[in-house]
Amino acid sequence: MEGLKIGSKESSLEKVVLDPLELSLISRGQGVEVITQRIEAGRMVYLYPSDNPDAFEFYFILSGEITFEDQGVNCTLGTEDYFSAEGLKETIFFKVISEVKLLCIFTEQTFFHISKEINSLYEIAKQVELKDRYTFKHSDRVANYSMRIAKKLKLNRSQLDNLNIAASLHDIGKINVPEEILNKPGRLTDEEFAIIKKHPGDGAEMIKGTYYEEIHPIIEQHHERLNGTGYPQGLKGDEISLEARIIAVSDTFDAMTEDRAYRKAFNAQFALDELKKLSGTHYDPQVVKAFEEVLIEEGLVGKQDSENTG
Repeated sequence: MEGLKIGSKESSLEKVVLDPLELSLISRGQGVEVITQRIEAGRMVYLYPSDNPDAFEFYFILSGEITFEDQGVNCTLGTEDYFSAEGLKETIFFKVISEVKLLCIFTEQTFFHISKEINSLYEIAKQVELKDRYTFKHSDRVANYSMRIAKKLKLNRSQLDNLNIAASLHDIGKINVPEEILNKPGRLTDEEFAIIKKHPGDGAEMIKGTYYEEIHPIIEQHHERLNGTGYPQGLKGDEISLEARIIAVSDTFDAMTEDRAYRKAFNAQFALDELKKLSGTHYDPQVVKAFEEVLIEEGLVGKQDSENTG
């Protein structure tokens, strides 16, 4: 019938799968977009003030459960609850308790930001994790830790967006590292380590020329250290972006608390203690402190234990 559009359960105008996030554009018209989102349990997502004061966003929870903090009070929303944003003044962070599916209605175009270009980059990041059996879901965890730190440090909208994408893609340059080096059980030779050290620069080059070009310095700098002992450029202090300093802490913690080819995982308290020992020389003290607060809140370390090692 003229003027009527019908869609089936699995149909969409466009779909993007950025593990652990799946978005489907199911309708658009007159500047309005209707999108469904599926978000994995355990993720931290955020809703920030729009640059357009007239923008309106509506979210209906089809299934699952999320929590957020409103003026110091924890609130929980579940199936068939909904929320909207118009004239929002500050960023709101949501934690996904159980896998959630949302129906979203936006009065300004949003989906084009999740372009095929970024989708292809995420596909490469997945291939990296398939090559390195010891880092499965590593980038997801690093992004999750990074967003929790960002919440503590009150990063602005641009920083949040850039950090989220850069953390998810920080190891994309490892696509050029041979599998036998990534999975080597013993100590790397100087030549092998030199190949590993190229991955931040290679990843940055892959981002250049894309819609997300501005995040390339973050990816390039995530192995830099405050005292100049990092790589690839040996940057020091504030020469390293805050976003890269956040990823450095998240990346190191996850690397220590997961099994590797050459050792078993350390526990969270040991990993935090190591970060604190190197706070000020290798890692940003402000970032380490914020991360410690996150770990205490998540119950991954005890408050007393952290105070004893501070």
